Amino acid sequence: MADGLKRERGWSGSAPPFNTHTAKMVVFALLIINKAGGLIYNRTFSPGLQNLTSNDALILAGTFHGIHAISRSINPAPQPPPQPNARRPPTTGIESLESSHFRLTCFQTPTGVKFLLFTSPEQPNTDVVVRRCYELYGDFVVKNPFYSMEMPIRVEKFERALAGYLVRP
Repeated sequence: MADGLKRERGWSGSAPPFNTHTAKMVVFALLIINKAGGLIYNRTFSPGLQNLTSNDALILAGTFHGIHAISRSINPAPQPPPQPNARRPPTTGIESLESSHFRLTCFQTPTGVKFLLFTSPEQPNTDVVVRRCYELYGDFVVKNPFYSMEMPIRVEKFERALAGYLVRP
């Protein structure tokens, strides 16, 4: 059945192609955590998860930050670089958690900011979606001259851009 579908649609990968501009996305929430583990952004986009109080969101952000740091340190030791001056690839922590009710995708930026995206477990290509959220963050938050790094995000253009991207009819 799956092989026939692959041939019929003309793709050969293990997952169907996904166009984030036409498919309906089921994104429950986005949290952004600064490099110290503090919650700097929290927004719910569609119902589906139990409502979290602001206190619960702060606890979730701090707990995830700690677990992410621990998981980075318990990764297997990387292979030594082939050349003495070559850089080792950075170790990553938790990148995805999945349950029967939601999928949590984590993307950590080079500066240590973490984007936690809560979606439906069936949502394809969550890594692409969370990276696009990071691009919007760079365009509307980091480039905003009135925003101070590591502080809570209160940028209306960022809010509108996220809503336009993540909330689809």
